[in-house]
Amino acid sequence: MVFWIFGYGSLVWNPGFEYDEKVIGFIKDYRRVFDLACIDHRGTPENPARTCTLEHIEGAICWGAAYCVRGSPEKERAAMEYLERRECEYDQKTLVDFYKEADPQQPVLTGVIVFTSTPDKVSNKYYLGPAPLEEMARQIATAVGPCGNNRDYLFLLEKAMFDIGHEEDMVIELANEVRKVLGTLGKGISKEKKLVGSPHKPLKSQTHIPSIPLRLLPEAVAMDS
Repeated sequence: MVFWIFGYGSLVWNPGFEYDEKVIGFIKDYRRVFDLACIDHRGTPENPARTCTLEHIEGAICWGAAYCVRGSPEKERAAMEYLERRECEYDQKTLVDFYKEADPQQPVLTGVIVFTSTPDKVSNKYYLGPAPLEEMARQIATAVGPCGNNRDYLFLLEKAMFDIGHEEDMVIELANEVRKVLGTLGKGISKEKKLVGSPHKPLKSQTHIPSIPLRLLPEAVAMDS
């Protein structure tokens, strides 16, 4: 028995579950956006954090990490139950193809699970939608929850994308705007390792993989999101 899970937020640097293999790569026709509310990890209901979700955009790509869990049904179940508790703000699991840089046209994995969210404020109470850069930065700079503050989530994602060699312009721009809000623009990053975004050529879309509903759990525990 085996399953693969694709991480594009905190799972990139902090998977938190037992896995057997980690592969860096990307998925097609999705881009990372900070449009999802987190009210129990790095924010509160009164002051929600902004965390990553995926927006379906033809031709876009999203870099991240795919994790393999193989072994007994008990091991798979334990990993998935952990992930469903941790990713409780996401109301869908989507199956995607996963690609590596060496062969961007041929997927190395199919049927990879990724947690996604319905982009609708009526049916999905956690969906915040897009906002101006300055507004998102103010929200991220001030939100705090049981797992820590929202800005560290963003800064850790910025570093994680740099570490895997695929820094992202949007993440860097948002992180720098948060630093402006905090009055600490440029601190904490050495000149040698200053993060500079590099554009990636969009890859042609193939087939959009449908989403499957995710069963909501009655109770969430405080974990990183």
